[in-house]
Amino acid sequence: MKKKIEKLYCLKPFLGDKGWIEDKNIIEPYLLEERGLFRGSSSLLLRPKNSKEVSQILSICNQNNIKVVPQGGRTGLCGGTIPSESGEEILISMERMNVIRHISCENFTITVEAGCILSNIQEESEKNNLLFPLSLAAEGSCTIGGNLSTNAGGINVLRYGMARDLVLGLEVVLANGEILNNLGSLRKDNRGYNLKHLFVGSEGTLGIITAAVLKLFPFPNNVETALLAVSSPEDAIKLLGLARSASADLLNAFELISRIGMEMVLRHMPGTKEPLEKQYKWYVLLEFSSSAKNNLREQMENLYVSASEKNLVLDGIIAESTQQRKGLWLLRDGLSEAQKPEGGSIKHDVSVPIDCVSIFIEKATKAVEQHIPRSRVVAFGHLGDGNIHFNVSQPINADTNDFLGKWNEINEIVFDIAQNLKGSFSAEHGIGKLKREELKKYNSSIEVNLMHSIKKSFDPNNILNPGKVL
Repeated sequence: MKKKIEKLYCLKPFLGDKGWIEDKNIIEPYLLEERGLFRGSSSLLLRPKNSKEVSQILSICNQNNIKVVPQGGRTGLCGGTIPSESGEEILISMERMNVIRHISCENFTITVEAGCILSNIQEESEKNNLLFPLSLAAEGSCTIGGNLSTNAGGINVLRYGMARDLVLGLEVVLANGEILNNLGSLRKDNRGYNLKHLFVGSEGTLGIITAAVLKLFPFPNNVETALLAVSSPEDAIKLLGLARSASADLLNAFELISRIGMEMVLRHMPGTKEPLEKQYKWYVLLEFSSSAKNNLREQMENLYVSASEKNLVLDGIIAESTQQRKGLWLLRDGLSEAQKPEGGSIKHDVSVPIDCVSIFIEKATKAVEQHIPRSRVVAFGHLGDGNIHFNVSQPINADTNDFLGKWNEINEIVFDIAQNLKGSFSAEHGIGKLKREELKKYNSSIEVNLMHSIKKSFDPNNILNPGKVL
């Protein structure tokens, strides 16, 4: 590997001290997956500051069969940015490519480099009274390049779509170093194959995204948020239909929270408090938003009355202030973090048709509890788009290693149920290293073969993020 890296030495003067790093102590954090599931090895970290430098790096790597692993904010949960243990791969971090190049209020677009932090894009948009709606728990550290490479979802998919739906144009460096400059801002463009959709969600295996033109929307200055208690996920689904109608389809978030998950948040997340006087088994956190001055408050109140009359809502609270709204969202946003102090957790990111969510939760919970008695199922997530984070926490006082040793067994139980309901084992987190075998099992051979053909066409020497997805 050392001889191969020597082929890149001609780039050291161009990349500079900040762009060429061989210090093991600096590289160390880039080798570990956030949950500790994967740890890789690499002796070189490159941090280019523009697409031309990325192009030069990939051109030399392709000529010399040097494998590369592109990285963004490293917040992914499937090991997609972690190198192999062999040490035969170099790292390319996009963190220095963090310039917001242009914002157009007339065209409702923002052009950004791949290393831009998601929250910075949101803030820059808001300064211009515009909204970039992609929103997720890691938005303070994840980068837009990583968001696009995994086709991130988040809380606003119901209204605005996945990351894929928010992209108008891309700049991508291909495996051979060529730069595909397609930073257009057209809403309609039917000139043959839509290539950008191949790169979004490909996890850096087909090319490295270096910049993007993103859609913006009018900023929602009028927001109403409510936490409503329901007796079951089935009633929550019925409430979803009512909420869409009551808001004139201005519903942007509809999140399911289980009582066990809320209790974990209340135990471990500072600043949280019990939202209602009584405790309930299930809750829905929903939000209406609009840029107009229409009476969303009245619409939310009417929804509460109507749902109560239909016995769909047992109790609830409508936020009276921005601070109270943030407090309600903390109960949802803290769910993943609050599970860590509870011991081992086997996490799943599945989606099923919305009308099957209740069936899925019931069947999967029963099957998991039969397989591991006293295990604690924490089901929560984006009910409005059918995406459920079905996490299984270890039994209290159980041996963590023994519990995590059943990871594959629990996966098979949960994924089989999702598959039988015509669902997906991967809703928004991607494939990475973690779910490669599931892709082979649950996708048809035609789909997998086509993916291999596309990969071979774009990256014949397999230098781009090898061992990920496929």
